[in-house]
Amino acid sequence: MMSPMDLERFNADWLQAWSDKDVDRLVGFYSADTVYKDPQMPRGIEGRDALRTYLDTLFASTPPMHYQPETVWKIEGGFCGRWYCDLGKDGKDGKVRGFDLVLLEHDLIKHNEVYVHPLTTGT
Repeated sequence: MMSPMDLERFNADWLQAWSDKDVDRLVGFYSADTVYKDPQMPRGIEGRDALRTYLDTLFASTPPMHYQPETVWKIEGGFCGRWYCDLGKDGKDGKVRGFDLVLLEHDLIKHNEVYVHPLTTGT
């Protein structure tokens, strides 16, 4: 298991891959048998190959996104992380706050659940 500081670095690097929409780099953070859930896929996606297909489609249909990590909490088997995301160039399409539950196995993401909500201007 990584140390708390390593978890912060892992989280920051992982969120940067999301910001960069770098599918190859991003799926490298996940185990081959990962389970991924987000608001668009609440039943989940199983496996790195299915995640890659989902991300290719997602990134082709979304504006630029810039993720900023806020806080990481170490939990048994992984971490929880809260972040902010500006949608569109300079946040012109809005801003969301999100929370990830991340369970790790051999320093790869075995299970990831994403929760988000939009923020109104000034929050």
